[in-house]
Amino acid sequence: MEIVHTPVLLQECLHYLSPEDEPFSEKPFMIDSTLGEGGHSNAFLAKFANLRVLGLDADSSIQSRAKERLACYGDRMQFFNGWFNDFYENYPAELPAPDLILFDLGISVYHYEKSGRGFSFMRDESLDMRLNPDAGKSAADLVNEMSEKDLADMIYLYAEEKYSRRIAQAIVQARNGGNIVSSKALADIIYNAVPAKYRHEKIHPATRTFQALRIAVNSELNRLPEALQKAFDVLACGGKMGVITFHSLEDRIVKNYFRNLARECVCPPEFPKCVCGGKPCAQILTRKPVSASKEELDMNSPSRSAKLRVVRKLCDAGLRHKIGIAGEGL
Repeated sequence: MEIVHTPVLLQECLHYLSPEDEPFSEKPFMIDSTLGEGGHSNAFLAKFANLRVLGLDADSSIQSRAKERLACYGDRMQFFNGWFNDFYENYPAELPAPDLILFDLGISVYHYEKSGRGFSFMRDESLDMRLNPDAGKSAADLVNEMSEKDLADMIYLYAEEKYSRRIAQAIVQARNGGNIVSSKALADIIYNAVPAKYRHEKIHPATRTFQALRIAVNSELNRLPEALQKAFDVLACGGKMGVITFHSLEDRIVKNYFRNLARECVCPPEFPKCVCGGKPCAQILTRKPVSASKEELDMNSPSRSAKLRVVRKLCDAGLRHKIGIAGEGL
């Protein structure tokens, strides 16, 4: 089987999420919340002989590739098909509390090159972008149904695209002549909508709009705060959780959540007394986000925007979650 995706920050993940430097059980348990083709899981299983891993993915097609790749590990590897926020919300009672949890919030190269769902503006494919192609609205649905204002706001909010209004106006004008159904058609509309100078910058002018559509279609930023909170709830005390982000909106959510977990008190100033417990629930293990080395940047260009943050759980955060620290988002 051809593997097309190279996992980012792999050595850094193996270091910061190592099960060997903590007093875990003889058979520590890890959840790979974003399994993809199984790159991170494969490395952890190969390096730590007693480790067991459960891999989650919303996309059954890419998960089938991971199952084939990881079959050699037998019952040390388990699988779950579904969204990570739903999984942690309804954490199976038969599973132990995980010692390690990893989120890699990037989109696999598989989706750009092999899925045929219009993730890439470089290909002429059906404009879908759903990680689970059997649920929810597609990118084509959003492009053809949203108002011009809502399109512009979405493109600006999720991708900080400075020409969001020009792009939204061009999309609405183009769809008056018929629905926009392919990734190439949309990319061409965007290319022609922006100023000539913008077309020749480092990234393609459709990059940010495609990012915004993918985030909106899969509710990525809406799922993340809930997933972080619920994952931390089930994480074993003393366990570690790491998150790899790829753009500032994701990283802001993760940074704020981890920072609040590590604070002694998160009660609003108007509270007459502390009700959150008055002690940190987590220790931040990465004082600054970990970025790719020069060697990795040279070999794997998608790693250029990757950031890894890791915390160790000190105690449950139930009271803090009840007063609303789970997701300082956008």
